[in-house]
Amino acid sequence: MTMTEEFHYRLPRRLAGWRPGSHPGLSLGPGQEFVSHASLHDRPDPRRLDLRASLRDLHRDWLVRVYRQRVSTPVYAVVDVSSSMHFGSPRTKLQVVAEFIEALGQSAFRAGDAVGMLAFDAQERTDLFVPAVLSRGVASLMAEALINCTGNAGAMTGLRQAVLRLAGRSSLIFLVSDFHWPLDGLAEVLDSLAKAYVVPLVVWDPAEVQPPSRNGIMMLHDAEAGGERTFWLRPALRERWQSAVERRRAELDALFASRAIRPFYVCGRFDSEALSQYFFEATG
Repeated sequence: MTMTEEFHYRLPRRLAGWRPGSHPGLSLGPGQEFVSHASLHDRPDPRRLDLRASLRDLHRDWLVRVYRQRVSTPVYAVVDVSSSMHFGSPRTKLQVVAEFIEALGQSAFRAGDAVGMLAFDAQERTDLFVPAVLSRGVASLMAEALINCTGNAGAMTGLRQAVLRLAGRSSLIFLVSDFHWPLDGLAEVLDSLAKAYVVPLVVWDPAEVQPPSRNGIMMLHDAEAGGERTFWLRPALRERWQSAVERRRAELDALFASRAIRPFYVCGRFDSEALSQYFFEATG
Protein backbone atom coordinates (compact mmCIF):
# COMPACT_ATOMS: atom_id res chain seq x y z
CA MET A 1 0.00 0.00 0.00
CA THR A 2 1.33 3.44 -0.86
CA MET A 3 1.89 5.84 1.98
CA THR A 4 -0.75 8.52 2.23
CA GLU A 5 -0.19 11.95 3.65
CA GLU A 6 -2.21 12.91 6.68
CA PHE A 7 -4.96 15.51 6.54
CA HIS A 8 -5.85 18.19 9.05
CA TYR A 9 -9.28 18.36 10.61
CA ARG A 10 -10.91 21.04 12.73
CA LEU A 11 -14.47 20.86 13.90
CA PRO A 12 -16.79 23.89 13.66
CA ARG A 13 -18.22 23.47 17.15
CA ARG A 14 -17.10 22.98 20.72
CA LEU A 15 -16.83 19.46 22.05
CA ALA A 16 -17.74 17.95 25.37
CA GLY A 17 -15.05 15.95 27.13
CA TRP A 18 -12.35 16.12 29.73
CA ARG A 19 -9.28 14.55 28.12
CA PRO A 20 -6.79 17.21 26.96
CA GLY A 21 -6.49 17.53 23.21
CA SER A 22 -6.42 19.96 20.30
CA HIS A 23 -10.13 20.83 19.86
CA PRO A 24 -12.05 23.73 21.44
CA GLY A 25 -13.97 22.33 24.38
CA LEU A 26 -16.92 23.17 26.58
CA SER A 27 -15.19 22.29 29.86
CA LEU A 28 -13.46 24.77 32.14
CA GLY A 29 -9.92 23.92 33.11
CA PRO A 30 -6.30 24.31 32.03
CA GLY A 31 -6.13 26.15 28.75
CA GLN A 32 -5.41 29.43 27.02
CA GLU A 33 -8.92 30.63 26.13
CA PHE A 34 -9.95 33.15 28.80
CA VAL A 35 -13.62 32.92 29.82
CA SER A 36 -14.18 35.09 32.90
CA HIS A 37 -13.06 35.83 36.44
CA ALA A 38 -14.23 33.89 39.48
CA SER A 39 -13.73 34.20 43.21
CA LEU A 40 -10.70 32.48 44.63
CA HIS A 41 -13.06 30.90 47.17
CA ASP A 42 -15.12 29.32 44.37
CA ARG A 43 -12.11 28.22 42.34
CA PRO A 44 -9.17 27.86 44.75
CA ASP A 45 -6.28 28.00 42.28
CA PRO A 46 -3.76 30.68 43.35
CA ARG A 47 -1.78 30.11 40.16
CA ARG A 48 -4.57 31.86 38.24
CA LEU A 49 -4.76 34.85 40.59
CA ASP A 50 -5.31 38.15 38.74
CA LEU A 51 -4.03 40.98 40.98
CA ARG A 52 -5.15 43.82 38.75
CA ALA A 53 -8.67 42.50 38.45
CA SER A 54 -8.79 41.87 42.19
CA LEU A 55 -7.81 45.49 42.96
CA ARG A 56 -10.57 46.76 40.67
CA ASP A 57 -13.23 44.46 42.13
CA LEU A 58 -15.96 46.40 43.97
CA HIS A 59 -16.45 43.57 46.45
CA ARG A 60 -12.72 43.48 47.32
CA ASP A 61 -12.59 39.82 46.41
CA TRP A 62 -9.57 37.89 45.22
CA LEU A 63 -10.22 36.94 41.58
CA VAL A 64 -8.74 34.17 39.50
CA ARG A 65 -8.81 33.74 35.75
CA VAL A 66 -11.03 30.98 34.37
CA TYR A 67 -10.14 29.28 31.08
CA ARG A 68 -11.65 26.75 28.73
CA GLN A 69 -9.52 23.74 28.06
CA ARG A 70 -8.93 22.10 24.70
CA VAL A 71 -10.10 18.51 24.52
CA SER A 72 -9.68 15.36 22.48
CA THR A 73 -12.51 13.48 20.79
CA PRO A 74 -12.81 9.87 19.70
CA VAL A 75 -12.75 9.40 15.93
CA TYR A 76 -14.52 6.49 14.25
CA ALA A 77 -14.62 5.21 10.69
CA VAL A 78 -17.90 3.40 10.02
CA VAL A 79 -17.09 1.45 6.85
CA ASP A 80 -19.37 -0.26 4.34
CA VAL A 81 -17.76 -3.59 3.33
CA SER A 82 -20.72 -4.89 1.30
CA SER A 83 -20.28 -6.54 -2.09
CA SER A 84 -20.21 -3.36 -4.17
CA MET A 85 -17.29 -1.97 -2.15
CA HIS A 86 -15.12 -4.80 -3.52
CA PHE A 87 -15.51 -3.43 -7.05
CA GLY A 88 -12.90 -1.24 -8.71
CA SER A 89 -10.02 -1.20 -11.16
CA PRO A 90 -7.07 -1.06 -10.85
CA ARG A 91 -7.86 -0.76 -7.12
CA THR A 92 -11.08 -1.72 -5.38
CA LYS A 93 -13.04 0.87 -3.47
CA LEU A 94 -12.06 -0.84 -0.22
CA GLN A 95 -8.40 -0.44 -1.12
CA VAL A 96 -9.04 3.28 -1.57
CA VAL A 97 -10.81 3.28 1.82
CA ALA A 98 -7.80 1.52 3.35
CA GLU A 99 -5.66 4.38 2.07
CA PHE A 100 -7.99 6.82 3.81
CA ILE A 101 -7.81 4.77 7.04
CA GLU A 102 -4.01 4.99 7.00
CA ALA A 103 -4.21 8.77 6.65
CA LEU A 104 -6.87 8.96 9.36
CA GLY A 105 -4.66 7.07 11.80
CA GLN A 106 -1.75 9.44 11.23
CA SER A 107 -3.96 12.51 11.48
CA ALA A 108 -5.78 11.41 14.65
CA PHE A 109 -2.54 10.44 16.40
CA ARG A 110 -1.03 13.85 15.67
CA ALA A 111 -4.18 15.56 17.02
CA GLY A 112 -4.14 13.40 20.16
CA ASP A 113 -7.42 11.64 19.32
CA ALA A 114 -8.22 7.96 19.71
CA VAL A 115 -9.34 6.27 16.49
CA GLY A 116 -11.50 3.17 15.99
CA MET A 117 -13.46 1.37 13.29
CA LEU A 118 -16.86 -0.24 12.83
CA ALA A 119 -17.91 -2.09 9.69
CA PHE A 120 -21.11 -3.39 8.16
CA ASP A 121 -22.63 -5.18 5.22
CA ALA A 122 -25.98 -6.99 5.57
CA GLN A 123 -25.14 -7.21 9.30
CA GLU A 124 -22.74 -5.47 11.62
CA ARG A 125 -19.28 -6.92 11.04
CA THR A 126 -18.15 -7.47 14.61
CA ASP A 127 -15.06 -9.29 13.30
CA LEU A 128 -13.81 -5.93 11.97
CA PHE A 129 -14.67 -3.87 15.06
CA VAL A 130 -11.74 -1.95 16.57
CA PRO A 131 -12.38 0.15 19.71
CA ALA A 132 -11.05 3.70 19.71
CA VAL A 133 -7.43 3.74 20.89
CA LEU A 134 -4.64 6.29 20.75
CA SER A 135 -2.01 4.42 18.76
CA ARG A 136 0.17 5.21 15.80
CA GLY A 137 -0.01 1.69 14.35
CA VAL A 138 -3.68 0.74 14.80
CA ALA A 139 -4.68 2.27 11.45
CA SER A 140 -2.39 -0.10 9.52
CA LEU A 141 -4.10 -3.06 11.18
CA MET A 142 -7.55 -1.67 10.31
CA ALA A 143 -6.52 -1.00 6.71
CA GLU A 144 -5.14 -4.53 6.30
CA ALA A 145 -8.33 -6.02 7.74
CA LEU A 146 -10.44 -4.09 5.21
CA ILE A 147 -8.33 -5.18 2.25
CA ASN A 148 -8.54 -8.85 3.23
CA CYS A 149 -12.22 -9.00 4.20
CA THR A 150 -15.13 -10.38 2.20
CA GLY A 151 -18.59 -8.83 2.04
CA ASN A 152 -22.21 -9.72 1.49
CA ALA A 153 -24.95 -7.80 -0.31
CA GLY A 154 -27.05 -5.39 1.72
CA ALA A 155 -26.16 -2.55 4.04
CA MET A 156 -28.93 -0.69 5.88
CA THR A 157 -29.61 -3.30 8.55
CA GLY A 158 -25.90 -3.67 9.24
CA LEU A 159 -25.46 0.10 9.40
CA ARG A 160 -28.26 0.44 11.95
CA GLN A 161 -26.68 -2.26 14.09
CA ALA A 162 -23.20 -0.75 13.89
CA VAL A 163 -24.15 2.82 14.83
CA LEU A 164 -25.95 1.65 17.97
CA ARG A 165 -22.49 1.61 19.55
CA LEU A 166 -22.10 5.34 18.82
CA ALA A 167 -25.63 6.70 19.24
CA GLY A 168 -25.85 9.65 21.61
CA ARG A 169 -22.07 10.02 21.92
CA SER A 170 -19.96 13.05 21.09
CA SER A 171 -17.36 12.08 18.50
CA LEU A 172 -16.13 12.58 14.94
CA ILE A 173 -17.58 9.92 12.64
CA PHE A 174 -16.58 9.21 9.05
CA LEU A 175 -19.42 7.28 7.37
CA VAL A 176 -17.67 5.55 4.48
CA SER A 177 -19.67 3.91 1.70
CA ASP A 178 -20.55 4.04 -1.98
CA PHE A 179 -24.22 4.32 -0.90
CA HIS A 180 -25.27 1.96 -3.70
CA TRP A 181 -28.25 0.78 -1.68
CA PRO A 182 -31.73 2.13 -0.89
CA LEU A 183 -31.44 5.25 1.25
CA ASP A 184 -34.66 4.63 3.20
CA GLY A 185 -33.71 4.77 6.86
CA LEU A 186 -30.46 6.69 6.40
CA ALA A 187 -32.00 9.90 7.77
CA GLU A 188 -32.97 8.06 10.97
CA VAL A 189 -29.42 6.75 11.30
CA LEU A 190 -28.07 10.28 11.00
CA ASP A 191 -30.54 11.47 13.64
CA SER A 192 -29.24 8.85 16.06
CA LEU A 193 -25.78 10.38 15.60
CA ALA A 194 -26.94 13.95 16.25
CA LYS A 195 -24.37 14.52 19.02
CA ALA A 196 -21.53 13.50 16.73
CA TYR A 197 -19.95 15.41 13.87
CA VAL A 198 -20.62 13.17 10.85
CA VAL A 199 -18.62 13.30 7.63
CA PRO A 200 -19.99 11.04 4.87
CA LEU A 201 -17.25 9.77 2.54
CA VAL A 202 -18.94 8.76 -0.72
CA VAL A 203 -16.48 6.40 -2.42
CA TRP A 204 -17.03 5.73 -6.13
CA ASP A 205 -14.90 4.13 -8.79
CA PRO A 206 -14.31 6.01 -12.07
CA ALA A 207 -15.80 3.07 -14.00
CA GLU A 208 -19.09 3.62 -12.16
CA VAL A 209 -19.44 7.33 -12.84
CA GLN A 210 -17.95 7.58 -16.33
CA PRO A 211 -19.22 5.17 -19.04
CA PRO A 212 -16.80 3.94 -21.73
CA SER A 213 -16.37 6.33 -24.60
CA ARG A 214 -16.71 3.69 -27.31
CA ASN A 215 -19.96 2.15 -28.48
CA GLY A 216 -20.36 -1.61 -28.28
CA ILE A 217 -21.66 -4.56 -26.31
CA MET A 218 -20.90 -4.57 -22.60
CA MET A 219 -21.93 -6.75 -19.69
CA LEU A 220 -22.74 -5.21 -16.30
CA HIS A 221 -22.78 -7.09 -13.00
CA ASP A 222 -24.86 -5.82 -10.08
CA ALA A 223 -22.62 -6.43 -7.06
CA GLU A 224 -25.38 -5.69 -4.53
CA ALA A 225 -28.46 -7.33 -6.06
CA GLY A 226 -26.58 -9.95 -8.07
CA GLY A 227 -27.17 -10.89 -11.68
CA GLU A 228 -25.78 -9.69 -14.97
CA ARG A 229 -27.23 -7.75 -17.88
CA THR A 230 -25.94 -7.19 -21.37
CA PHE A 231 -26.21 -3.74 -22.99
CA TRP A 232 -25.42 -2.19 -26.31
CA LEU A 233 -23.61 0.95 -25.25
CA ARG A 234 -24.63 3.84 -27.48
CA PRO A 235 -24.87 7.64 -27.04
CA ALA A 236 -28.43 7.54 -25.66
CA LEU A 237 -27.51 4.94 -23.02
CA ARG A 238 -24.35 6.86 -22.16
CA GLU A 239 -26.46 9.96 -21.47
CA ARG A 240 -28.84 7.94 -19.27
CA TRP A 241 -25.83 6.55 -17.38
CA GLN A 242 -24.43 10.00 -16.68
CA SER A 243 -27.86 11.34 -15.76
CA ALA A 244 -28.32 8.51 -13.26
CA VAL A 245 -24.98 9.35 -11.60
CA GLU A 246 -25.90 13.03 -11.39
CA ARG A 247 -29.33 12.16 -10.00
CA ARG A 248 -27.83 9.88 -7.34
CA ARG A 249 -25.37 12.56 -6.30
CA ALA A 250 -28.19 15.10 -6.05
CA GLU A 251 -30.21 12.67 -3.90
CA LEU A 252 -27.28 12.17 -1.52
CA ASP A 253 -26.54 15.90 -1.34
CA ALA A 254 -30.18 16.68 -0.55
CA LEU A 255 -30.51 13.98 2.11
CA PHE A 256 -27.35 15.02 3.92
CA ALA A 257 -28.17 18.73 3.55
CA SER A 258 -31.48 18.09 5.35
CA ARG A 259 -29.33 17.26 8.40
CA ALA A 260 -26.87 20.13 7.81
CA ILE A 261 -24.21 17.66 6.62
CA ARG A 262 -22.01 17.98 3.56
CA PRO A 263 -20.61 14.79 1.98
CA PHE A 264 -17.06 14.40 0.74
CA TYR A 265 -16.69 12.54 -2.55
CA VAL A 266 -13.79 10.20 -3.30
CA CYS A 267 -13.40 8.89 -6.85
CA GLY A 268 -10.56 6.52 -7.66
CA ARG A 269 -8.08 7.85 -5.12
CA PHE A 270 -8.07 9.50 -1.72
CA ASP A 271 -6.93 13.13 -1.72
CA SER A 272 -5.73 14.21 1.74
CA GLU A 273 -5.36 17.86 0.73
CA ALA A 274 -8.95 17.97 -0.52
CA LEU A 275 -10.21 16.57 2.79
CA SER A 276 -8.18 19.17 4.70
CA GLN A 277 -9.82 21.84 2.52
CA TYR A 278 -13.25 20.31 3.32
CA PHE A 279 -12.68 20.89 7.04
CA PHE A 280 -11.17 24.33 6.44
CA GLU A 281 -14.31 25.40 4.57
CA ALA A 282 -16.52 24.01 7.35
CA THR A 283 -14.75 26.09 10.00
CA GLY A 284 -13.91 29.13 7.91
